[in-house]
Amino acid sequence: MTSDHPATERRALITGATAGIGEAFARRLAADGWHLVLVARGATRLAEVAADLTGRYGHQVETLSADLSTDDGCAVVERRLADGAPVDLLINNAGISLNRPFLRSTAADEARLLRLNVHAVMRLTLAALGPMTDRRAGAVINVSSVSGFAPVMPGSTYPASKAWVTSFSESVDQSARPFGVRVMALCPGYTRTGYHERNGIDISGTPGWMWLRADDVVDEALRDLWKGKPVSVPDWRYKLAVAGLRYAPRRLVRAVYRDRRGRVDPADG
Repeated sequence: MTSDHPATERRALITGATAGIGEAFARRLAADGWHLVLVARGATRLAEVAADLTGRYGHQVETLSADLSTDDGCAVVERRLADGAPVDLLINNAGISLNRPFLRSTAADEARLLRLNVHAVMRLTLAALGPMTDRRAGAVINVSSVSGFAPVMPGSTYPASKAWVTSFSESVDQSARPFGVRVMALCPGYTRTGYHERNGIDISGTPGWMWLRADDVVDEALRDLWKGKPVSVPDWRYKLAVAGLRYAPRRLVRAVYRDRRGRVDPADG
């Protein structure tokens, strides 16, 4: 954060904190003097990231191992938000995409996507906003996606889940602001995080100029948060893309986002 927002014992809770954008947020905030609460499924990787950040910056790093696609996992983090040392910034970063179109998916996998991308975001945002509005201070960043502005991934339900995150964040922000609390949707485009490779998603056809650095995404997100923006779209290229996605005819959008065979995946119906 910038020096015009000084605080002692500033604390951020970050989900999906051991890789990609979540880890980039953790590094940036630790470097800026924040104490951290890191949440992820893998306890071993959590411990490694926490030890590295503590060694580098000397600030307190708590860890919570929790699967946020489950009720029990959400409850662990909700209890921390309610009962532990106050959290000034919640970053809902954990999320998944399914590397298959909807008509080839399963109800169980789709339910897991919705529970992590939608249900967990709702629960943790609600849990954080109570204490924050009582204190008349705090902020929430919900990591969404440029893809949420249009169905740009033929057959995938990921953009639909991110459309919900963006709309939800904008709506809740309006009711939280009178209490001195901000809620912002962060909508990055393609970002180099290793996520696509880990999940077997073919990115060979994505031009190099479309890729963003996670550290740059975080820098712009924090600037936009303190400017009071309800939606942050990092990088001018994606700002232009979002303008097109919002206002272009849907038929044109569908024509642009075809697969490499020159047609929409047949599983898109």
